[in-house]
Amino acid sequence: MPKLKKLSVMSLLSTGLTSIALLPATVVANDSFYEALTGGKVSFSARLRYESVEQDNSLKDADAVTLRTTLGYKTGDFHGFGAFLELEDVSDLAGNYEEYPQTAVKKYSVIADPNGTEVNQAYLSYNGFDTEVKLGRQELTYRDAPFHRFIGNVLWRQNHQSFDAVSLSNTSIKDLKLSYAYINKVNTIFGDDLTAGLIDDGVIDMNSHLFNVQYSGLSIGKLEAYSYLLDYEDAAKDNPNSTATYGLRLSGAKPINDSVTAVYTAEYATQHDYADGKMDPQDYYLVELGGKYQGWLAKLTYEVQEGDGTYRFKTPLATNHAFQGWADVFLTTPNAGLIDTYFTVVGNVAGAKLIAVYHDFETDKGSLDAGNEFDVMLQKTFMEHYTLGISYADYNADKEFGGVDTDKFWLYGQLKF
Repeated sequence: MPKLKKLSVMSLLSTGLTSIALLPATVVANDSFYEALTGGKVSFSARLRYESVEQDNSLKDADAVTLRTTLGYKTGDFHGFGAFLELEDVSDLAGNYEEYPQTAVKKYSVIADPNGTEVNQAYLSYNGFDTEVKLGRQELTYRDAPFHRFIGNVLWRQNHQSFDAVSLSNTSIKDLKLSYAYINKVNTIFGDDLTAGLIDDGVIDMNSHLFNVQYSGLSIGKLEAYSYLLDYEDAAKDNPNSTATYGLRLSGAKPINDSVTAVYTAEYATQHDYADGKMDPQDYYLVELGGKYQGWLAKLTYEVQEGDGTYRFKTPLATNHAFQGWADVFLTTPNAGLIDTYFTVVGNVAGAKLIAVYHDFETDKGSLDAGNEFDVMLQKTFMEHYTLGISYADYNADKEFGGVDTDKFWLYGQLKF
């Protein structure tokens, strides 16, 4: 019996779109299909950003002025079916910087915003029977932005991360949301030109399954259980990249009185090898406690990603900029693991959102002092469509662990509708 050719998610989507385009004109004219196709919604965004990086090493200081623009179109509903297309362009307007952290020889520090134009999202969708299904290129997240701890779109970088995938979610049972996704490819933040390690022309081939269950019917808070099975197709046998992660999270808020509300989160996950992967099991812990008062939030967080010196707990598909410091020193967790104890304050100053975070880092193995970091951001959105922001990150390394002192600064403006 001849072997069936493997079809990618995007090839299936292309076949579907071609079939729609070839429908007879009489069919289009005589029903609501044409109205759904032409009566959709256009979306547009433009984010202009200046970023500078200073590191206490041999690399030259980097700076970049980049512009990210997106143009999208979402069709209307046709018996529950629809489609969405989004184009994305990143343009380097000025500055000197390295685009890729994987480059062996560097002259400048890295600002990971390479030039390029691509299809960021292109999917067919169906909504019906309390179920949403998407087929094609799409962004996947399971938590509120930007706190995508395991699966994210890396929305901080100019080029977002998307997935060639089939995803579905169901809300038939009250207070319960069931989600599943099969990932065929990861379209990384590095555009189409990078080939390094598992990345080929900016893409990682996968055969991965995501399961996520969220239940909000408990008085104590929202309960989330998840299983992320990541199989990297081009990885060698016994590679440390293909992993299975299983976790449980509880987060909630309880009023103490008319003015003060307590907020809390507890999470545990364990990770081990999967498919052709090889690693010793590593765990993840997070405990968070804080309070809200008159529009201000203050919270203390203790987060652990275990590491034994050879293997570490990994979150390769996350929006990692939102965790372990905005200077991005620990985008990749050290093999010795990382313990991050941090204090966060969020409030409003003159109508602008203020976020300030202080991190204290140490390794899980050996308890080495891995430095500290202070992050601050001030951002204001006005007239609904316009946003201005300024942000700063200051990481101070410690000789006990090593590392490099790193300062980063951002100034940005965005238009979105």
